[in-house]
Amino acid sequence: MWKRGLFTAVGALRHRTTPSGVRGAATMSSAVDTMVLRSLKEHYMEVAKMNMPPKVSPPSNFTIVKGALDSEGPVLKRNYGEEEISIYVMRLNNIGEEQDGAIDQLFIHVDVSKPEQKESLNFLCGLYEDALGIHSVSMRPKLLDSSGYILTPTHYTGPVFAELDEKMRDAFHSYIEERGVNDSLFKFLQAWLYVKEHRNLMRWFKTMGLFIDGKKQAVDA
Repeated sequence: MWKRGLFTAVGALRHRTTPSGVRGAATMSSAVDTMVLRSLKEHYMEVAKMNMPPKVSPPSNFTIVKGALDSEGPVLKRNYGEEEISIYVMRLNNIGEEQDGAIDQLFIHVDVSKPEQKESLNFLCGLYEDALGIHSVSMRPKLLDSSGYILTPTHYTGPVFAELDEKMRDAFHSYIEERGVNDSLFKFLQAWLYVKEHRNLMRWFKTMGLFIDGKKQAVDA
């Protein structure tokens, strides 16, 4: 509805004749900005009223990484002997699914690092409410700074996981399950993603509005 109103207003302003072309352009720009700002505010207020999912605690032994909601780094960490286990998460989207906004499939990166080792062992997994499946296993450069990003490997990453024999695949599943990585993570990570996406959406509407309004630079929002 607001798009149709916006295009109608723009069309009318474009056909308006004024003594000054500059003044006409300024008037059109002001009207368009006002409409966009009004729409952004309405959507911001609507999203602000959305109910958040009930608070869910992570499985025992895992702790939530401070500042995880505002970064692309790990969400959960735990120690296993001398090893440090880091969990990264993102939603798994399939075309034509999740039209109701439900998050029922996740991708997780499981990073296993050891002291004195320059590389870490990384698992890419599909996580569901009642199952976890490994998609790949590779060695990656260990994180050397505080950015928290998973570094892309620059050398051979190993065979396709599905092509490994069943005994080896089962052994790798046992390896990460022994470190607490299983479907018990799903409920927490699902709720965490809902909160993160809600926060990102709120920030997006606010940042767009600040930029268009010109009162404050978007980078400061």
